[in-house]
Amino acid sequence: MASFVSLDSLSGTTSADAMREALSTSGCKSSACGSSAGPGDMPAELWNRIKDHPCYSEEAHHYFARMHVAVAPACNIQCNYCNRKYDCANESRPGVVSEKLTPDQAFRKVVTVANEVPQLSVLGIAGPGDALYDWRKTKATFELVSREIPDIKLCISTNGLALPDHVDELVDMNIDHVTITINMIDPLIGTKIYPWIFYDHKRYTGLVASQILHERQMLGLEMLAERGILVKVNSVLIPGINDQHLIEVNAAVKARGAFLHNIMPLISDPAHGTHFGLTGQRGPKHAELMAVQEACSGGANLMRHCRQCRADAVGLLGEDRGQEFTLDQIPAEVAYDPSIRSTYREVVARERQDHVAAKQEATEVLDLTDSDARILVAVATKGGGRVNQHFGHAKEFQVYEASAEGVRFIGHRKVEDAYCQGGFGEDATLDSVMKTLEGIDTVLCAKIGDCPQEQLKAAGIAASDAFAFEYIETAISALYASRYGRALQARVA
Repeated sequence: MASFVSLDSLSGTTSADAMREALSTSGCKSSACGSSAGPGDMPAELWNRIKDHPCYSEEAHHYFARMHVAVAPACNIQCNYCNRKYDCANESRPGVVSEKLTPDQAFRKVVTVANEVPQLSVLGIAGPGDALYDWRKTKATFELVSREIPDIKLCISTNGLALPDHVDELVDMNIDHVTITINMIDPLIGTKIYPWIFYDHKRYTGLVASQILHERQMLGLEMLAERGILVKVNSVLIPGINDQHLIEVNAAVKARGAFLHNIMPLISDPAHGTHFGLTGQRGPKHAELMAVQEACSGGANLMRHCRQCRADAVGLLGEDRGQEFTLDQIPAEVAYDPSIRSTYREVVARERQDHVAAKQEATEVLDLTDSDARILVAVATKGGGRVNQHFGHAKEFQVYEASAEGVRFIGHRKVEDAYCQGGFGEDATLDSVMKTLEGIDTVLCAKIGDCPQEQLKAAGIAASDAFAFEYIETAISALYASRYGRALQARVA
């Protein structure tokens, strides 16, 4: 809860300035999915559609939350990387939920969350099966929620097999954000990913299954683009199977009108019970994922902040409050109060203006440098676009590339075990953090102790809390200029 703007901190304030102060020291843990473009980079109509969507706008994820409701358990394909689990609170990956919901239960949950999480802007249905194959439940849920909370954005994630059959209904229901998981455009590669599909009342396997799936995915994408629905394509990077092929996928989905392409690392822990996990298929290393993303530059816009959310995730990207909103904690009768979300949006609008000004200032600072150096900077953040988290509390780091050309977000790295456990640093967990920071030049955080700072230095990683609570771009540009320019006096060693 500490990483969210608390309800009390918002409802108890009497001024927008007090609320902004709460926002500047709270928020999400990470930079997540979406376009890095801002309002000056696209038509106003398009910006208005994505500016509050944390998955479609990199900027929005600093301020706005999403929630998924697990109303669609049935699925029409089998993926070698998927194992849908129920009654599971300890795994954070797609297909996992703590409880399945009926549309009525989902409606009560959404209203409860909306009343307690002012950042909520998006309701998504991502399974745990396929939202379009289980369409009756998906549609009923959206109809109930949209009547009560008409300003909430409705999103669907799908494998695309049933998509062409429902495009007209998606348009009629004003669902204008759809995510399709597309891992291949070559059916031969698809045979290594999908054991079977269920289509038109029949199960298909092998090459025929992959051919049908591919054709339906491409058709669905084209139909959505023709109707002006924004499409994000998710692709799972599977080393040795589709890693190089994803460059072709990127070009193909761009040609068919995809708004974003999200290339995600395979999750293949054997404990998850997936086919890939049990047969030893490894996931990609950070450098491998980054290399494929860089190879796709110039194709479809890349989303680099995805957290591969659970199918019942609640909250800001990089954080999950789902266990606070299980059915036994939700009232039998609910009534929506729009005031807290409305007030929060007013505050965010002003905070965004400040952030834009800070980014411009950072650009001007970097313009005074003339180095060819490029460095990777890891930032410990709780959100709001600021350096505002203690090193020892970080469960992930946002990674930025800094150069004379600018400050560019390139991804995030999860930490298996935060360094501070029960208020004390542990050497074993510091080793885990240092492994996560491989290749990083500098770590910026709100606070760091002498011991971990010295150990990081011995490993060739600088760490500083000199920029605590500053905007990330401001901090990184100042760091870069202190090393490679004469614009600012150095504040770090």
